[in-house]
Amino acid sequence: MLLAIDVGNTNITLGVFDKEELLGTFRVTTKINRTSDEFGITFREILRSNDLNASEVNDVIIASVVPNVMHSLTSSIIKYFDIHPVIVEAGIKTGIRIATENPKQIGADRIVDAAGAYELYGGPVLVIDFGTATTYDLVDASGAFVSGVTAPGIRISAKALWQDAAKLPEIEIKKPDKILAKETISSMQAGLVYGQIGQTEYIVRHMIEESGYENVKVVATGGLGSLISSETKCIDIYNPNLTLYGMKFIHDKQKR
Repeated sequence: MLLAIDVGNTNITLGVFDKEELLGTFRVTTKINRTSDEFGITFREILRSNDLNASEVNDVIIASVVPNVMHSLTSSIIKYFDIHPVIVEAGIKTGIRIATENPKQIGADRIVDAAGAYELYGGPVLVIDFGTATTYDLVDASGAFVSGVTAPGIRISAKALWQDAAKLPEIEIKKPDKILAKETISSMQAGLVYGQIGQTEYIVRHMIEESGYENVKVVATGGLGSLISSETKCIDIYNPNLTLYGMKFIHDKQKR
């Protein structure tokens, strides 16, 4: 089995593959400092609790945007799984050519999303990841990563509202029944959700127009991607596990 570990700013997502099948996905928070022992025990216990045998894991791949966790995380995989993991970093085979001015600035999360979308849906493809940040990445028909846009994620925007405006409360992020809000909570929800929808539609439209590409598939992923994608026609596909599949495809390329 392959264990794919996606280290994001908010969560660490685990995906377990048996050949082509994704057997399960699991999440732990990133913002807790853990030793290698804590990582190893936590991961093995998660697998055991879901009837997955850690001893059957024979490969591990890690993509991380949080450098501070990598030493203890990598050490835990070596110690508790007896595996030296593949790390998504510069020089690794991804199937995606980075055609931007500074390729090293492109995060591992964006590379694996691009690899997953291109492998699954072909190109040109525009990948939107609704995570801590909302990212828009364009891959052309040849598999070249040609452009990216980075915007504050919806949770960042919500946090800024209730932390920086003294009278605004912490709220649940969901679409209100109407945009014509009549009280504070629904007015915040309307601004956050409809604002994200409007941002998405504007950026997608202009990225496609400026690229000149035709028949661009727009693929969304990320925790709040389902909420936004269900409210706009500019997104063709929502795949919550796109990042994990991208990691699997990248891992497969290392074996060829």
